[in-house]
Amino acid sequence: MVEACLVDSKSTFSIFAHLLDARILRALADMGFARPTLVQAKALPIALEGRDILARARTGSGKTAAYCMPVVQKILSAKSSLSTSDDAYQVTRAVILVPTRELSEQVTACLQRLLTYCEKEIIVMNSATGSSTHLQRALLADKPDIVISTPSRALGLLQSKTLNLSSLESLVIDEADLILSYGHDEDVRQIFSGAYLPKVYQSFLMSATMTDDVEALKGLALRSPAILKLEEDEDETLLLSQYSVQCSEVDKFLLTYVILKLRLIKGKCILFVNDVDRCYRLKLFLEQFSIKCCVLNSELPLNSRYHTVQEFNKGVYDYIIATDEHGAHAEADSDDEPEEDRLQDGVGDELTPSQRAETNSDKDTQLEPASKKRKHPQNAPQPGPSKPKKQKRRTKLDKEYGVTRGVDFVDVACVLNFDLPTSSRSYTHRVGRTARAGRAGMSLSYVVPEDQWGKNKVVGGLESAKNDEAVFARIEKEQAARGSKIQEYKFDMKQVEAFRYRMDDALRSVTRSAIKEARIKELKTEIINSEKLKAHFEDNPLDLEYLRHDKPLHPTRVQAHMKHVPKYLLPRLVSAPAIEAEESQVGFVPFKKSSARGRGRGRARGSRGGGGGGRGGKKKSDPLKKFR
Repeated sequence: MVEACLVDSKSTFSIFAHLLDARILRALADMGFARPTLVQAKALPIALEGRDILARARTGSGKTAAYCMPVVQKILSAKSSLSTSDDAYQVTRAVILVPTRELSEQVTACLQRLLTYCEKEIIVMNSATGSSTHLQRALLADKPDIVISTPSRALGLLQSKTLNLSSLESLVIDEADLILSYGHDEDVRQIFSGAYLPKVYQSFLMSATMTDDVEALKGLALRSPAILKLEEDEDETLLLSQYSVQCSEVDKFLLTYVILKLRLIKGKCILFVNDVDRCYRLKLFLEQFSIKCCVLNSELPLNSRYHTVQEFNKGVYDYIIATDEHGAHAEADSDDEPEEDRLQDGVGDELTPSQRAETNSDKDTQLEPASKKRKHPQNAPQPGPSKPKKQKRRTKLDKEYGVTRGVDFVDVACVLNFDLPTSSRSYTHRVGRTARAGRAGMSLSYVVPEDQWGKNKVVGGLESAKNDEAVFARIEKEQAARGSKIQEYKFDMKQVEAFRYRMDDALRSVTRSAIKEARIKELKTEIINSEKLKAHFEDNPLDLEYLRHDKPLHPTRVQAHMKHVPKYLLPRLVSAPAIEAEESQVGFVPFKKSSARGRGRGRARGSRGGGGGGRGGKKKSDPLKKFR
């Protein structure tokens, strides 16, 4: 759902009746889009004039529909003047490049809803899916009107001459600031310099931030572009409450256990980690306390990842552990500065024409520094007998996976940075998953001091956490430039310490072999589920239960008593003023004393022999008695 502050309240889509086809307007009404967002209202008339557009608008501002509507309208207008027997009637007229497969699924879904009443006239194909090459060639042989792809997949199709763009009219690069940083820099350069594109076509660059990567793409793809810059409302920054805690690696697990088990966070929560092993270690750890959660990482199949996000958005799961590998391995941004300093000449408040004319050689040299800056050192081949194994394991992961940007998480109350990212930009993308659609949200980040790193033998030390203090200093600087402040959240560690022995007991059972077995089990389960989804889902609706992603993976040693929290471990009750102060903090729920009426009911049940705390009832056995 689009935020209210980003909707143009003074206009409706009916003002575009002379520009848009009636079938598009009808589909927009079915989608519940009564009023256009600011970026849609400004981009639509300019796009239909044929001008190139560089739009900078925050995530969730409706950028996808802003370029989908003019692309669809141009195709409908071109086909209306041609007969179905004409060779130029069915050709590929639009290509949409996205950085991740997850985003390609979302763009495809948006286009399909927009084409509800003209789906027979316009064919859409998503080539970024995990379908076979033979199937993709068969689909591309029909010359779909719109092709959605990642740059690496599009380059492969162009080189094999499976995809022909000689009749291209519209080229869209969505999330332009991520295209190069996700390892697509060389692919993009080859697409623009390989004579695959016609001389004249319209380009759209959609981005949430203006970075060096966007400037490089601007010089390559745009000609005399109209630049749309929608400023973020200052009041919106107040909706996000940011907190941080300095703690050791092992205390991360302790605090997470206490926060989730005692329900100190209301609503849905995303827990970001920097490693796949870390993802399963945290899941196995939480399972022992009966805390259900699902995982999202690059090892899982695309369909499974997309289904997991959809189920999380529906409220099936409250907690999702997402592996942000790009945020963990991105190069440290030592030259962080406010975005306003980067937006210099050629960028106005709303609409400013810009002229950038360079030769092909200038464009290539302009893109080279950005590509070198974003190279991931762990992907580069290195000599040595032990390196090939690591490189082989790395190739199993999906390089086109990403969750911090593009993926639409709905109604997220809290973002928990279990592992701090290595750049302030990644941090901004993570916390941007909450405090959306006019709702308040919060973020909590764990920062490992340098003297505490690698001290625990069981957990070890994550390599990216070694420089947490330096990275967090840059994060604080950038957030201060945005008008936001990261506050230190102070736990009452004396009360939290009471849970430490349970945390230690659970953490010891999560061994490396248990993590390895959990990863294998998860992959096997997802493969089976995928087959069931393809073959039996329509005929067997009950198979939907097999698609749950929060089923326990079970460590080697399961302890049933860990599911419950004994009363003597609960924190002491706080006073009434403290309760009111805590309730004012977003996402955290204080402990309240049960009413006298409730205690009376408990005694009444006990006196009737129900096993409560009454004198006449049979006393329940305490499974934690031996641990006292």
